[in-house]
Amino acid sequence: MNIRKLRAAATAAAAGALALTLAACGSAGPGGAVSADSATMWGLTGGNQPALQKSVDSWNKAHSDQGIKLEFFANDAYKTKVRTAVGAGQGPTFIYGWGGGVLKSYVDAGQVEDLSTFLKDNPEVKDRYLPSVLKNGEIDGTTYALPNNNAQPIVLYYNKEVFEKVGAQPPTTWDELMALVPTFKAAGIAPFSLGGQSKWPNLMWLEYLVERIGGPQVFADIAANKPGAWSHPAVAESLTKIQELVDAGGFVNGFSSIAADSSADQALLYTGKAAMILQGGWIYQGMKKDAAHFVDSGKLGFTTFPTVEGGVGDPKNIVGNPSNFWSVSSKATDAQKKAALDYIKDGMFTEENTQDLIASGAVPVVKGIEAKLEASPDKDFLTFVYGMAKDAPSFTLSWDQALSPAQGDTMLSNLDQIFLKKITPEQFVSAMNATIGK
Repeated sequence: MNIRKLRAAATAAAAGALALTLAACGSAGPGGAVSADSATMWGLTGGNQPALQKSVDSWNKAHSDQGIKLEFFANDAYKTKVRTAVGAGQGPTFIYGWGGGVLKSYVDAGQVEDLSTFLKDNPEVKDRYLPSVLKNGEIDGTTYALPNNNAQPIVLYYNKEVFEKVGAQPPTTWDELMALVPTFKAAGIAPFSLGGQSKWPNLMWLEYLVERIGGPQVFADIAANKPGAWSHPAVAESLTKIQELVDAGGFVNGFSSIAADSSADQALLYTGKAAMILQGGWIYQGMKKDAAHFVDSGKLGFTTFPTVEGGVGDPKNIVGNPSNFWSVSSKATDAQKKAALDYIKDGMFTEENTQDLIASGAVPVVKGIEAKLEASPDKDFLTFVYGMAKDAPSFTLSWDQALSPAQGDTMLSNLDQIFLKKITPEQFVSAMNATIGK
């Protein structure tokens, strides 16, 4: 999104209302020592929420003069709120993000701190991270964001029980995937669950298909704003395959009205109403909490996205979120900035925090955790995800985060129209080529 437009969207009235909202929000947790000028932190509800809350609570108890006010938001609501807040120069001290084009828009607007000196002065912080993940917080070689939780590749989950019911195996190729559709439909089971109302889950299908068909350079060219980059044949072929899957009845009826934020898409999988779901590594934590019987009984299966005949992409390549990140607002006070940097240095990825993340079903993006993963009751999934992230020749950031906000929003809107069969692949390509450089 053009920053001038983003700022213009934040009118004086909206900014005033936002200021009131910010003043009212924030949960220190038990024993929290916070005040009106404490550092503010916004996080996401869901899998990592308990671990983050516990980390901040522990910090507040031990640092009475550097309290942090923490508030959580659902994914979709957060993305809208934080862009507006940052655009108005009223973002939280800790800006939660994914890196990529959205981070670049903050950097271009001078809204986030350069963290290079902080890393130079604290080499132990830089050394804690997996290098490939750390790089996703860089813009033009300068660090503006640091990883704050776990590796989140996109995973193909499946319900072993319903697969056994129809005598099927998880697909390893796109042709096998398509062949499973009538098999599950005949058994009264939706082949795939999908939270289409949220739009971003649709993107996982396009990301992986383009990756498998054309390889990582296709999106690299798109992200680099090369003229006509969306016209690569892999894009149109991927969109065509998506519409063929829609036509075949591959997705649950009413998928466009299912919201991912409510975890309704996950529920269809673990209740046996859907056989599979393509979703982030983060939903394992949600299912572990909401459907422990399903996870603990071994009924949850997981695998990589299928290959596509004739495709040139390495089957080990993955897409998703290498991690989430903290940036520090340049508009924060000196005291708030210091509290944020001190927390990043000494409050994150402590032994306790790392273990809490693992216990929740997540893979922290730090070195030397192999033994901890092996000792976890969730070791099968955790070592699977760790191996995906560690062994992938390419780990492409989710496209809606890698692109500029304006491009990402346009892409999700047009992809929604693809899934609903309201536009053609050619119309999608034309619409997206028009966003290059914007």
